Amino acid sequence: MDVEAGTLFTVSAPSGAGKTSLVKALIDAEPSLRVSVSHTTRPIRPGETDGVNYHFCDRNDFQAMLGRSEFLEHAEVFGNLYGTSQRFVTEQLNADRDVILEIDWQGAAQVKGLLPATCAIFILPPTREALHERLSNRGQDDTQTIDRRMAEARSEMSHYVEADYLVINDDFDVALGELRAIVQSERLKTAKQVRRHGNQLQGLLA
Repeated sequence: MDVEAGTLFTVSAPSGAGKTSLVKALIDAEPSLRVSVSHTTRPIRPGETDGVNYHFCDRNDFQAMLGRSEFLEHAEVFGNLYGTSQRFVTEQLNADRDVILEIDWQGAAQVKGLLPATCAIFILPPTREALHERLSNRGQDDTQTIDRRMAEARSEMSHYVEADYLVINDDFDVALGELRAIVQSERLKTAKQVRRHGNQLQGLLA
């Protein structure tokens, strides 16, 4: 893959850190970003739409796709399988489009191993208390599930050291501004600018 083509961004966070809301707001603010919709075996939640939030499928179908090497990365989280379409990501990047993946740290590590130029972003809550409150307030999980997610949170959050950028989601607007700054900084790297403005640069040096 052309290392000077589009940029692949991965955004990871413990459940409840505000990752999904931040990514949605980032896409609204940066409409040129392409979103890769993951496949998952987890049940659809109220308010979600198949093909928009996730491609929902059963375990047998997921395993068949895995056997055909259709996933750029895949992981099992809380007993559910998640995977990213390799074809979609490759096509977008080769067309010089930026792509964003909202995936857990395991998937981000797999992607970074395959595509080292990937820009890995990690989002953390300001405190464990804030994380628990957010999990409780969103009303999607029962008490047992929340307790399990909190128990896993320490291990999940320790993987922030593997990311290129770290965003603390204390104030939503500030965190969103930081995410936009990351995207813009990646787009302004010299190799990207040469690709976009090669003729103009040659004219300056003629």
